[in-house]
Amino acid sequence: MIDYRIERGSGVPAYVQIVEQTERALRMGTLRVGDKLPTAKEVVAATAINPNTVLRAYRDMEQAGLVELRRGLGTFVTRSLARPAAEDDSPLRGELTDWVARARAAGLERADVLALVTAALDTYDDEYDSSTRATGNDRRRTHDPA
Repeated sequence: MIDYRIERGSGVPAYVQIVEQTERALRMGTLRVGDKLPTAKEVVAATAINPNTVLRAYRDMEQAGLVELRRGLGTFVTRSLARPAAEDDSPLRGELTDWVARARAAGLERADVLALVTAALDTYDDEYDSSTRATGNDRRRTHDPA
């Protein structure tokens, strides 16, 4: 089961945060096809947000084909976004967890870690885009030579 956490000062609407957290759980393999999401009432009790906000998030996810609302039964995951390298037991996930622990031990806060990861992804994507344009090769690199 997923526990939603709403960051009120983030500027991101609560329903978007619910969708993003669900997508993240689907990518990480924490939520799997057939799993039941918490009821709107449970989410409201845990987060103190409006029930309509939860229902909007669930409707958006249903329209995206991620979940199915079954009247009287609940909301169930219908599609996975998981990739093997992102699941809990993958070596890549373990390495990233260790790196995050080192970053936190160095005094970085969550926003700092996210900024670093975003910057690294942006740099990688920029290099990939220039490499693709230069070579005409549209295959993703699996590793960078050191």
